[in-house]
Amino acid sequence: MQFDGDLQEDGNEDKLAPKLDVIKDCALLYVAAIGGSAAARVVANKIHPVKVTGPEPIEDLLEKLKDVLNGTPPPWLRKVLLKDQERSYDFDEEQTV
Repeated sequence: MQFDGDLQEDGNEDKLAPKLDVIKDCALLYVAAIGGSAAARVVANKIHPVKVTGPEPIEDLLEKLKDVLNGTPPPWLRKVLLKDQERSYDFDEEQTV
């Protein structure tokens, strides 16, 4: 994906809208740097920013994520994982009043 226009880090919030639209189905966003207002807009779109210290190959990041998922994910990640699961109800155990 390529974004046109002025993409300078100058506080212009309008440049975020097309980027947020592209990642709207994502749950995680790996970033090297993100400003406070940009982070707030990302979180408001139910996307969790994950800060990394520097550029890393995506394969390495995915391997680390896989290790976290195979262990005990932090609460925010468990919430993301459960978000799309349908609630199941056991109607056989329903009490009649």
